[in-house]
Formats: sequence, structure tokens, C-alpha cells
Amino acid sequence: MIKLNPKVAPLTLAVSLALAGVSAQAAEQAEPAAKKGELERIQVTARKTVENLQEVPVAVTSIGAEELAENGIVVMTEVQQFSPNTTLQASRGTNSTITAFIRGVGQQDPLWGYEPGVGIYIDDVYLARPQGAVLDLLDVQQIEVLRGPQGTLYGKNTIGGAIKYVTKEMSGDATLNIQGTVGSYNQKDLKITGQLPIVDEKLYVGFGFATLNRDGFGEFLTSSLDNQDRENYNKDVTAARVTLEYTPTDDLFFRLAWDKTEDKSNAKGGYRLLPSILTDAPVPDSVYDSYTSLPTWNKVELEGYSLTARWDMTDSTSIKYVGSSRESYSPTNIDFDNTSLQIFDVPAIYDDEQTTHELQLNHQGDNYKLVSGLYYYDGESCGQFEAILGILGQSLGAPGLTREVSGCSNSNSKAAYIQSSIDLTDKWSMTLGARYTKDKKEAQVNNGLIFDIVYPESGWVPGYTRPEGQLVPTVLDDEEEWSRFTPRAGVEYQYNRDIMFFASYAQGFKSGTFNPRATTAEPAAKPEIVDSFEIGMKSEWNNNLRANVTLFTLDHKDRQYISVLPGDSAADLNQRLGNIGESTSDGIELELNYVATESLSFDASVGYIDSSFDNVIDYDPETGEAFDKSDRFTVSNTPDLTFNLGATYRMYTEMGDFVVNGNYYYRGDYALFEEDSLLTQDAYGIFNMGITWYSTDGHWTAGLYGKNLTDEEYMIGGYQFVAPDPTDPTDTSKYTPGLGGDNTLIGYYGDPRTVAFTVGYRF
Repeated sequence: MIKLNPKVAPLTLAVSLALAGVSAQAAEQAEPAAKKGELERIQVTARKTVENLQEVPVAVTSIGAEELAENGIVVMTEVQQFSPNTTLQASRGTNSTITAFIRGVGQQDPLWGYEPGVGIYIDDVYLARPQGAVLDLLDVQQIEVLRGPQGTLYGKNTIGGAIKYVTKEMSGDATLNIQGTVGSYNQKDLKITGQLPIVDEKLYVGFGFATLNRDGFGEFLTSSLDNQDRENYNKDVTAARVTLEYTPTDDLFFRLAWDKTEDKSNAKGGYRLLPSILTDAPVPDSVYDSYTSLPTWNKVELEGYSLTARWDMTDSTSIKYVGSSRESYSPTNIDFDNTSLQIFDVPAIYDDEQTTHELQLNHQGDNYKLVSGLYYYDGESCGQFEAILGILGQSLGAPGLTREVSGCSNSNSKAAYIQSSIDLTDKWSMTLGARYTKDKKEAQVNNGLIFDIVYPESGWVPGYTRPEGQLVPTVLDDEEEWSRFTPRAGVEYQYNRDIMFFASYAQGFKSGTFNPRATTAEPAAKPEIVDSFEIGMKSEWNNNLRANVTLFTLDHKDRQYISVLPGDSAADLNQRLGNIGESTSDGIELELNYVATESLSFDASVGYIDSSFDNVIDYDPETGEAFDKSDRFTVSNTPDLTFNLGATYRMYTEMGDFVVNGNYYYRGDYALFEEDSLLTQDAYGIFNMGITWYSTDGHWTAGLYGKNLTDEEYMIGGYQFVAPDPTDPTDTSKYTPGLGGDNTLIGYYGDPRTVAFTVGYRF
């Protein structure tokens, strides 16, 4: 039996809305005068070509620009509400780094060198690193969530799925859109987008600019440094985009795009779930309040260029090229212990750059469709962090103690792929695809102890000068290559014009890697592999009910974790990164869209997943014997149940059109860490409402949006450096302090209740 959140008022309302849908249907039958609404056709690019959602044998959720705007969705992480078995959240201690999980597969640790399990794409350009991937929405056309391994068309690191951020193509008309928003916590946002024809029907320029600002949800109650900005969970983001589109002939298209984002929001301070044993600071009253001994400043700089060229050789054949270059720089401060003492502080720098090239061929014959391509990726991911254990160092008689870890992980990847959908009969078709990938990775790790307080750069704190030269030794300098063939096979049955059944098998892999925290010259871990089977149905009924359902099972092998593992011999046991885990997941996903009348519609999505670890291999350091510790592991960031219930009502008046909507989003219990997680979040629900107005002349829009109206507190990240007493694990007073000497158990939380008012004008 499912135990729901005790605050059931929003759920009751959502259920009432659903029951109202049944009543609306009955009323429609009783009163023929009421206009029957019809479903809108949804176009997606899940298979790298534009197709009807209902014809694509892939579990995909697409949220268009209008739906995003009418729900007040302003950042990509909010899309998780609409996609079953999906987690998209800001990572612990950050504002812009994403934690993405789909069907229990993702990336827990965003450190350079580790690879993601969910691919993030902006206009077909892959973002290799999670830093800066919490994207604010600016001139977006749609967001697509592809669930399940996408290894054939999208390559490595999409073993859980992929998120596609698709911007609008230009219409050719001269337009200018200005939108301003004010809201809770002194929110002040401004977005300006537009396009201008330079040569009619040939050359257009588009642009977008956004400044997004908000005070903090909480504050840093104390700081060991003077003159610090004390706001916690604030927002200070500036973003810009310029696009040039050129159509010299009907058969040729070119698109050159540039974008830049600067996030100067403060570093996020965490909430101490346990009182510190080394300070007298109490647990804060608010989950958004914190303490710190680090600077509160933080910065994320992102910049990218891309070129898209398309040549329609014939009516049935086209060639497409997508090239890109992106770089990011993120100096950050994360106070792990969240006190005013230097117990466990981690100032860090992430510095990444990447170049990609993709050449793609699309061809359509009488009874088949084919997409094939060549792909090249070259990236460098570097970083440095200081684990400052000041109090521990002073207890040893030193000025301080710092473990410095730095290095780079350079990746080169080449791939070739092909996928075809073939009509066997009028009703039966099949999909066959394959991709061959060859990866090469070079890694260097510098790691060592310094008996002093050290920061990554001079001036990190006022008056600090970093010593010259490399301060710690190079412990790993190695390279490794892997290659992988990833197939896809499926069969589809078109029962009638509106109902399709499908079954498929797909495989994906996450790249092998070296341990970015290595202390010795340990070998690389091999790639992770996911094998997935799906059966599903896509259906439409009476042109007003869309019902899509998918059942899946997946096997996640060779999962990469730090453990005690044998070296060159069974007697040589060391803690290192290895392929020690295997997990399985079974689940179901249901998405419904019911258009009751021309004015009233309902949406629902439900995801259920049963996931667990089958084995996790470790070795006893004293006996050298292997043992299974899977009973200590949980698939993280994966609630067993997620669902969303929503209703939209449209009113057409002489004053303009009004759209009123509300939705209730529920997430079941989940753990934030795989191994021995002390950070778990109980089930909770979020209720949102909004009203949008469109003027009769089409120029003005306005909206009032309330989010998390019941003000639920829910944890989205954390740190745990504390161990329970095995004799009484429930007694927190008996917890053993972890690294740094304090009972560090820290939580980071999602947004509280907010209300925002938006006004827009279209010239």
C-alpha cells in the first residue's frame, strides 16, 4: 500500500479535478451544444528527424513552449514534474550543476573524470559535463525527455536517457518580445528575444537576453570572513544568445549560434541536520539557513558556438552537419561542514572545454526510413579542489591541513551509427540500429597532503598568496582505450490508425574512466553497460484522449564505485575505483492527455519503478576474501512512485483569452546516496497553480503563477560524513564523527512557496 503525504488537500483537489473530467465527459454527451476539443499533434526529434510523437516507438515526453509558459516553468529542472521516473535537480552545494537520473540511472558525483548517465543536449549539441546544465529557459521551442538507453543514435553516457533542449527556429518575421517578472524574494527578471530579417527570405538574425535575479531563501547566519554577502539560495544569472540563419536556396540551410551564461549566485550553504560537536552553533530554524567559514561568492561561466548546415539533396535525402565548441569555468566554494570553523571546507575550480562534429544522413524510401552518421568528440575536463581540514591540522600542531586533488581527464571519442525503420507489411514494421564507438581517455591526477591552509588561487580569500609551483605529487598519469558496439532492435504493430504497439531492446554504455581522486597509479574502470527491454502502446481515442504506456526492465552492469579491490595480485588490496556493482529495475510509465471540451483538458503521468542492487563486490582488507555488500546499497534519487495530475481551463472573452491551470506532483520516498545512505527524503507532493492572459490583439500576455503553494520542505542533495553506531543506528547522539572530526550530515532543499507575476509584450 502506498502511504501518501499527510497534507492531502492538494491531492484531494487534483483527484476532484480528475473526477470533474468524468463529469465533463458525461455533460458533453448530455449536451451536444458543448464543443468537443481535439488533441494537438506533437512533433518530436527523438530519432534525429521530425516525427509525430505517436509514431515514435520510444518512451518520450515532450513539453512545448506554450505549455511551459502557461505552467510558469522557467528552468529545465522543473520538467521532471511531467516525465515519469525522472529526477532533474540542482546538485548539492550548487545552483547550476545538474543531478539527472532516469529510471534509476544517472550520475551521483559531478567531479571531473566521472561520466554522466543522462545526456543533456542543446539543439543536438551534447553537454559533456553537468556544470552549468541547469538551463534557464530562453526562447525555447520544446523540451524532450527520452527515457531508456539511447546508445544507438546518441552514443555513450545516455544509458538512462537524454534531455533535449530545443530552441526556436526563426519564422522570418521581424519580432521583438519583452517579458518582465516580479515575485517572491524580490524576484526581478527580464527577458528580451526577437528576430530581424536582414535579407528577406534569405538571412535572419535572432537574439535573446535574460537577467534573472532573486534574493535568497535564507541566509548565512555567521561567517568567519568579513564583508560577505550573507544571502543563501539567491539567484544572479545573465544569459545571452545570438543566432544567424541563412537560406541561400530552398535546399540549403545554415545556422550559426552563440550563447553565453554567467551565474554569479552565491555558493549554497547546506542545512545541518545534526548539531555540530565542535561549535556551539545550533541547528538553524530554517532549512535555507547555514553557517560558513568560506567566501560566499560563486561563479559559473559558460560559452558556446555551434554551426548547423543542412542540404536537402532530394525530396527524400538530406545531409546535416552539426559542429560545436563549448567551454565552462566554475570556481566555487562548498563548506561541507557548514560551520564558521575550517572543519571541512572545499574550495574548487572546474574548467572544461569540448569540441564536437557530427555528419548525418537522412533518407526515406518507399517502405523505410534511415538515419546514419559519423560523430567526433574531443574534450578536456580539468579541476582542482582543496579539502581543508584546518581544525584537524591544528590539533596535530600544524598551521592547518589540506588535501589537494587536481588533474585533467582528456577524452576523445569517435563513432559511426545507423538506424532504420522498415515497413514489413501495412501493419508490421521493425527498427534496427547499431553504433560503434571508440573511446580514448588520458588522465592525470595530483594528490597529496599539505600541512597548511591552501586555496586554489591567490586572492581566494583577502590577503592569501598561493605558493608557486606544484604543491602535491602526480600519482597517476595514464591512458586507456575502449570500444563498444551498441545495438537496438524493435518491432512495431500498427493495430489501426490510432493505436500502435511496440517492443524493443536497446543497449547503452557509460564510458570507462580513471579515478579523479586516485592516491596511487590505479587502473581505469571499464565502461558501465545497460541492457533494456521495453513493450508499450501509443494510442489516441476519439481524437480527444491520448494514452501512452511503457513497461520496461533494465540490467545495469559493471557499475563504477570506490571499494577495496585487488591490485596486481589477490593479496594486493587497495581502495580504488572499480566495476563492482550490478542493479536491475522494472517499471511502468503511463501518460494521459484528455481534451474534455474545447475549453477543458486534463493531463496525468504516472511512473512506478522497482529497483535494487543484485550484487556489490567488496574485499575484506584483512582476509582478502570477497563478499557481497549489496544489502547496504540503494538505487539513489529514484522514488518508486512519481505522478502528476493537471487540469487546464481556457476562457475566451472580449477581454482576451484566459488559461487557468493547476497540477499536483508527487514523489515517493528516495535515498540521496547509494551506500549506507543516512539522507533520505520521505514522500511529498507539490501543488502549483497559474493563470495566463492573452490580449485579443495578440500583443500582450500576463501571468500569475504560484509554485509549491503548500510550502513543502524536501531534500534534493546532501553530504554525509558521519557513521551510525552499529549497535544502535537510530540514536543520532551515538554517531561517530567523520572526516574533519565533526558529525557532518548536511541537506540541501528545493524551492519553498513562491509567487511570480509576469507581463510580456510582442511587437
